[in-house]
Formats: sequence, C-alpha cells, structure tokens
Amino acid sequence: MKKTSVFIAAAFLGLLVMVTVSCGKGGGISSLDVVGKDSVTSFDRLLKAAPQLVTEDEMNGGWSIAAPDSEAWFVWSWDYSTSPLHDVMLVFDAKPFINAGLEIEKLPEDIAYYDDMIMVGTMLGNDKFSGKGSALSSYEEIVKRYRASIGYHGALDHYGVNVGGGNLFEWAKDMGTNDKDMVFVLNPEPFITAGVDPNAISGWAFAPVTVDDENGKPVQVDKILKPFNLL
Repeated sequence: MKKTSVFIAAAFLGLLVMVTVSCGKGGGISSLDVVGKDSVTSFDRLLKAAPQLVTEDEMNGGWSIAAPDSEAWFVWSWDYSTSPLHDVMLVFDAKPFINAGLEIEKLPEDIAYYDDMIMVGTMLGNDKFSGKGSALSSYEEIVKRYRASIGYHGALDHYGVNVGGGNLFEWAKDMGTNDKDMVFVLNPEPFITAGVDPNAISGWAFAPVTVDDENGKPVQVDKILKPFNLL
C-alpha cells in the first residue's frame, strides 16, 4: 500500500467540540439546527470533491470514504437494523500499528481486528430504513436520528462524526480555505496499552490537541491523527 508521511503542527490542530442541539429521534432536522444542516451541506461537498474515494461497502452494510493513501476508511451504515458490526466506524490498516509494537491480543474487546484491519466504532440504534439510499442521504439519517453524534469545532471550522471511544471522523466546512479537508482521529490510550509506540506509526501523527472539557474550558489531550488535504 502507498505510504505517506504526515506532518502536523499541533498548535493549529484541534478536535471538534460536540454541540448538542435539540432534535428528536426521527423528527427531522430542526430549522434552528444550523450545525446539523450545514454539516449535511459540507459533507455533500466532501463526497463530491473526491468521488473516487466514495464506495458502497457491502461487507459492512454501508458507505465508505477512503483516505487518499488507502489506509483508512470512514464507514456509515445504510440500515441500522442490519449493520453487522457498527453503524458508524473507522477502519484502518493494522500494519503500521503492528510495526509500531501493537500486540493484537492486548486490544480491548470493543476494538475489532480482522484481515489485517482494525475497526473502531459504535452502534447508534436498530432503525430500519426503506431502501439503501445514497451516501449523502445515509449521512442525513445520522443527523436526523442521532444528532448528538455530530459535532462542530469552530477554531478549525470542522464538522465531524463521533464514532465512540474518543475516535472521530472530521472534515472541513470549507475545503477552499482549510488545509485539513478530512481527518481520521484515534484515541491513543488503548493502542499504547497494547504496546504501540504512538510516535512510530507510519502515516499517522501523534500530537496534543485542544478540546473543551465539560465546563467549556480548553484542555490538551493526545490523539493519533491522519489528516488529508483534498484540494
């Protein structure tokens, strides 16, 4: 697989702040929910910016958008009642982590390993959809039904999906003015516990990033990151 070196200035990278806006399950996107509505518009732009990276993922029952280096994917389900593993998840090549010291048997039960791939994600519900839908309409269902999973980070102008366990998929609101159009974000703790040297993962960066704590105060936390500029 193609390998790339990723360089990040931690001072300019932050993670999305999860913004909760009232939006009942199955009740549609509220006209007052600017973040939810704008996230759909920007996600559509992301899909159209790199259509060659967007595919149907029959194995996982959903859609996927691949990293340009073909070493990571964001997958979102088209029917939560039939998702075999997760409704939203990140899938990525295990080799760089194994080469950095990962002992597979030490991964926690909620992190899956299969066929040289690692999967982190979460189940959102058991909702059954009428038909497969499109990549965009399947994302819209997340916003409509599980709005709390969608966040916005104002400092970087990023939207994102929380896939659970401190892991996220983020994308730029405006790719024309942002040099980080998509970012795969991992919680390093379970990987470090399983033997990984986070500074030695080829194609990923280990950096402190700024997030808001539960009181809205900025704090720094460590994350494993794979960002890409698509334009």
